[in-house]
Amino acid sequence: MYAKASAPEYQGALTTLSVNSSLVDVLAAGTEQLRAAERTGARAEAARSGLAVAEAHRRLGQVADADRAWKASYRAAREAGDTAAMAWALWSGGTLARQRGAFPLAWRLLGLAAELGEQGGDIVVRGYSLAGMAETGRIQGDYAAVGALHEQLLAEARKRGEARHTVWALEGIAQMHRNTGSYDTAYAMFEEAAQIAGRADDRRGHAWALRGLADIVSVRDGDADRALALLAEAEVSCREMNLTSALAYNHKMRGNVLYRAGRYAEARDVYTQALAEFRAMSEPRGEALSRLGLAKSLARLGHDLDETAAELADLARDLERIGLRHAHRMVAQAQAEFGIETATRTPLSTGTGTSPADPVDAGSAASAVVTPAVVPSAAVTPAAVAPTFVACDAVSGADRADAKGRR
Repeated sequence: MYAKASAPEYQGALTTLSVNSSLVDVLAAGTEQLRAAERTGARAEAARSGLAVAEAHRRLGQVADADRAWKASYRAAREAGDTAAMAWALWSGGTLARQRGAFPLAWRLLGLAAELGEQGGDIVVRGYSLAGMAETGRIQGDYAAVGALHEQLLAEARKRGEARHTVWALEGIAQMHRNTGSYDTAYAMFEEAAQIAGRADDRRGHAWALRGLADIVSVRDGDADRALALLAEAEVSCREMNLTSALAYNHKMRGNVLYRAGRYAEARDVYTQALAEFRAMSEPRGEALSRLGLAKSLARLGHDLDETAAELADLARDLERIGLRHAHRMVAQAQAEFGIETATRTPLSTGTGTSPADPVDAGSAASAVVTPAVVPSAAVTPAAVAPTFVACDAVSGADRADAKGRR
């Protein structure tokens, strides 16, 4: 039996906010409470309200604001000596790093967050941080490394009756089954996630589950109309809650459905819309996937094959740099689909270690590699985390330069 879904990232004076609260409302309430806490010198409350501000900015796609907010929340928590609040801030920063495609940094921040959560006695932030590590590996396509962790977190969430976390784990495992061709298993898990989210009034989780169902209905059953109806239902929640990133991924999936149905002109238009949305929020994974769909749609509409080949080759290089294994395979499939010959490429790394292209200083105290199934056991101190801020700023600058160059 699952209780109504809650939002543990809304803390302090903001615990009355719902998991379904509009992000615009969350940002307004969080900012107001943060200013009040700063005026009175209440550092612990500033850290907690700052977390909500950071998460609202992140989910609205306001990357620079989110980056500043989570760091400010961490500093306030450190000054207050609140270890659990420090962990929550690092979780937010790690989630933002993953959203920006800075996967090595995401591993580091989320690993530190899990450790501090354990030290601070907050099992929720520890669980969220482990989940974030699992999701990072899954997004990179390293299923062997994080599959067991997903299953472990699902079992723990079911045992505690945590609807939101159960829905997250089901959707993650379902996505891995979908990407490896186990469509029936994936459909059943997305369907269970949708049912649990619906009963627990978790509209965000429900919207993501509907998106997963639409994907399966499209690729397995070839039923474009039903898939589009599911996406339209999910879009209502995305718009009402101002879920900017989820809405962009909804549009990207709509493009996928239309492309599979042979409606290439419509797919082109939707991919173009999604691409603009992802670029506006500096989200490289969604941008890459939208570019791929757009290139394929244009090719089907008679676009020059040499230009298509050049775009796919450039996209493959970007995915190599980012470390998205599954998406990289999708580009290879597209090249094969259009008969484009490619030179042998260097295999992708797992993305969990340090590479020469790693934007994080390999010599810093925060650079220890975190593997998916292991939480760092060494004591984490504010001094150990401090270099991460410099690295994070460097990554932000690199991402902005990259994005500018691609426009």
